Amino acid sequence: MLSEGRSISRPNMYDITPYTPRGVLQPIIYPTPCPPVGGATKFKSPLGACPAVAGDLGVLCRRILTILVLVTLIGIKPSVAQSISDWTINIGLLIQDSSYTSVVRGAELAVSIANRKGGLNGRQFGLKVRSMEGPWGTGSKQAVDLIFKENVWALMGSHDGRNAHLVEQAATKSQVVFISAWSGDPTLSQAFVPWFFNCVPNDRQQAGSLIEEIYVKKKVSSACVVFESDYDSKLALDNFLKQVKQSGKPEPVQFKLDDFKGKTNALIETIKKRNAECLVLFCHTPVARELIAEIRRENYNIPLFGSVMLLNENELQVNKLKVYDDLLSVPSGSWPEAELKTFIQEYLEKYKRMPGMAACYSYDAANTLIEAIRIAGNNDRERIQKALSTINLKGVTGPVLFDSKGNRSGNFEATLIKNGLPATVK
Repeated sequence: MLSEGRSISRPNMYDITPYTPRGVLQPIIYPTPCPPVGGATKFKSPLGACPAVAGDLGVLCRRILTILVLVTLIGIKPSVAQSISDWTINIGLLIQDSSYTSVVRGAELAVSIANRKGGLNGRQFGLKVRSMEGPWGTGSKQAVDLIFKENVWALMGSHDGRNAHLVEQAATKSQVVFISAWSGDPTLSQAFVPWFFNCVPNDRQQAGSLIEEIYVKKKVSSACVVFESDYDSKLALDNFLKQVKQSGKPEPVQFKLDDFKGKTNALIETIKKRNAECLVLFCHTPVARELIAEIRRENYNIPLFGSVMLLNENELQVNKLKVYDDLLSVPSGSWPEAELKTFIQEYLEKYKRMPGMAACYSYDAANTLIEAIRIAGNNDRERIQKALSTINLKGVTGPVLFDSKGNRSGNFEATLIKNGLPATVK
């Protein structure tokens, strides 16, 4: 039974299933005859051995002892010996492309720490990684391969909104839980799919936090917005503008970056002429950094706000994100200092570099799945889904828990950035 509030009719399964469907009979395997002994035909044992000749008690005892040893080692069913890989509890990780190395490291570190603590009943956790780069639809194929070829117990992903929808569809059809660790696309949870969860505040939640900070706390009356035209940037912008309108606040002046290619100075001068009291960015990390670097060079003192997507260290090295320090605020909420410090130390020790925002969310997503699997106790997919629905994990990015639609619950107030991460408050 799925958790209350997220029950839907079961979709059709894929044609290929990892187990024999109910109602399909297994083939009957008849025993192989042995050479006749004493005029009577004998048959081989389940282990393939012929019975000892009558009177050879020593041979018979040795064979019985061998069978008992094998049964003990294999676990009652000698014919179902499993390899070490079959005993690994695999989690599938889907990444945007091969450059998303920090995401892999974050999840890998969570798995490593879980195994250091004993795994689950002696079984080790593992990570199966697939890149979604390639023609449109590659992500769906990779998700299906992870589910049916790698037999993963759960899925997580760090990629854009369009690819997140592909993974969500595959997870729904196969009834495997999926945690998004980067996309803020709010439409992912609007299908009321009980198998989907988001470790990141979605664009609607982020927009609400930005409006609270800009218009209520800062009492801004004139704001400017700069945006890119890709799917994720536009979606974040649309959710922000919609909530600004609903709140009755003045609509901000909008500037499309495509209209100012190679003209960053001209864009800044145009914003200055508007007498804007703050600037809100909905764009990718490299573009945002270029714009903010120019603002600093010109000593233009203007508060900056933006979505979490501005801080993807896979698009730009963490040390280059220092341009955001004490200038940019994003709706991430205040992260717990102790947990963040421990994670940074572990990450530095293992990878000799600082983690960024994407690595932190990946680490928390992997830990959330690991904890849900521990609570479930086995690979029963509905039990894992139920465990996720009621989980409350103390994560690096704050408490990890979900609402009835799978959205992350919590306080995502706008927080200043330092060293590519939210500045922790003592």
